[in-house]
Amino acid sequence: MQWLFLFSIALATCSASWAAHIDEEYNEELVLRALPNGKLAARFAFSTLLKGTTPRPPTKLSSDDASQHYTLFPLALGQLLREYAVTELHLTLNAGKWDYDSWGYPDEPGVGTGAELWTWMGDGAPTSIDERWKAIQNAFAGLFCASLGGMDTQRTTSPTRAFPPTGAMPHNARLRHATLPAENVCTENLTPFLKLLPCPAHAGIAALLAPHRVFDADWHGLGVHVRWRAGVGVELVLTVQAVMDPVRTSVEGKRDWSLRSLFDRTVPRACPVASSSHIKVFPPSSAVALALTPEPFWKGAAEAVYEVSQDTSDLDIAMRWPEEAKFTHPDRNLSSLSDFSVRRTLQGTTQTHGRLTVVLRNNRQTEIQTLYLETMPWHVEFYLHTLTVTCLGGKPCDHLFSNMTYIPPVPHAKPALLQAVLTLPPLATVRLSMNVRKSFLRYTEHPPDAQRGWELPPAVFIPVDSAARRMYTSPLLVDLPTPDFSMPYNVIIMSCTLIALLFGSLFNLFTRRFVVVKVYEDVARTVDVDDTKRK
Repeated sequence: MQWLFLFSIALATCSASWAAHIDEEYNEELVLRALPNGKLAARFAFSTLLKGTTPRPPTKLSSDDASQHYTLFPLALGQLLREYAVTELHLTLNAGKWDYDSWGYPDEPGVGTGAELWTWMGDGAPTSIDERWKAIQNAFAGLFCASLGGMDTQRTTSPTRAFPPTGAMPHNARLRHATLPAENVCTENLTPFLKLLPCPAHAGIAALLAPHRVFDADWHGLGVHVRWRAGVGVELVLTVQAVMDPVRTSVEGKRDWSLRSLFDRTVPRACPVASSSHIKVFPPSSAVALALTPEPFWKGAAEAVYEVSQDTSDLDIAMRWPEEAKFTHPDRNLSSLSDFSVRRTLQGTTQTHGRLTVVLRNNRQTEIQTLYLETMPWHVEFYLHTLTVTCLGGKPCDHLFSNMTYIPPVPHAKPALLQAVLTLPPLATVRLSMNVRKSFLRYTEHPPDAQRGWELPPAVFIPVDSAARRMYTSPLLVDLPTPDFSMPYNVIIMSCTLIALLFGSLFNLFTRRFVVVKVYEDVARTVDVDDTKRK
């Protein structure tokens, strides 16, 4: 009977583990897209789906949560999502500037420089959303070795029009959004990122993620995306994006590439727990003949698909242009791959006032409506009464700026939020500008590298007809009035010197013993005689 009881327990455990495995699905994909300027855009996507699950209701945070058994879903990430009742979360860590004109739109829209975190969390919990928002920042900062704890209330906004939920909302939820444009991305972020994968850098497509090659790209970024799909489950997508330059690393100046030349690695074997593992290659739309090796599993009109199956060993995909002796870079002024182009600058020579200018050029022959979002820290204040919108030739076009929402900043507490709809006429250039005032900070509010300046978050443009195509501008660097931080150092040195002199003199007077020594005449005469004999 005892043996039968133990066998039943083991069978139940195996059945539970198998059921948990059945309820999870893991897929991975690599998309390689050749760009017209000779570069190559690579996107790694690792998707894990928890079937039949829903986010934790915020009203049940006061009670103990049910035990969660994950086989493929990362436990560290799942515990954080359940602990703070997060319905949807998006975290991106990017380095570099995405060139929309030459590269087009990215596969993942979040390509703003630095760190960006936004979450949708359910309301009605025992703890407030702001408290859970701060806890999420600290938890993800420790999980990914990033400085996300700096996303305090001075950088947090709620632009619901610009960042709508990408999944379903099972309950009433609110948005929190923050950016850190000065946050850098390096190996210490990629290492914990890979540990969240079922096959971290040992098998499957993740084996190609060599840090010294990924961070050598012209642009690179990491992404964590969690959402709830109604009727399906909770989906986690971990992404890595990079823009490689084969021409720069080629000795002959050609745009030929292979997996080994790009990542210094090949795919050694398939990930055994992956339901699907694909590599998609999109050649450029040019008339030059190219050769793609080995033969793809499926080939369409615009893409070639490779299946990383269980019997795959050392898969190395290569694309070459045999008839091309040397790649010639096209003229970037001929055409743009984006619907409109944006240039954003902060002008002004003084440390107290300036002028923010945004120039938009419509590259299409149809009218475009886009949502304009500015999240500016409180120390750079907008003068909305100076806002001007002009077209070609300096003609006023105020009617193109409509549906504006403005939340003024709170000094030392909250940033400013500006949202508006801009209408761009066909093949037209629109110029938007307004004056700004730079505040004087307390000496304790300056960063350690105060002389470098403050990083301002990028502006975001979202086409009204396509919320998935967000466009980020470059971050700005503003020079605020900065005190002379060398003066405290000089005062400290001078004070320490004076204290040392005074203390040394007083200590010498208090501890030294002064006595009177009498010199007798016979002793003095004897000394004189001895001196005469020596001479």
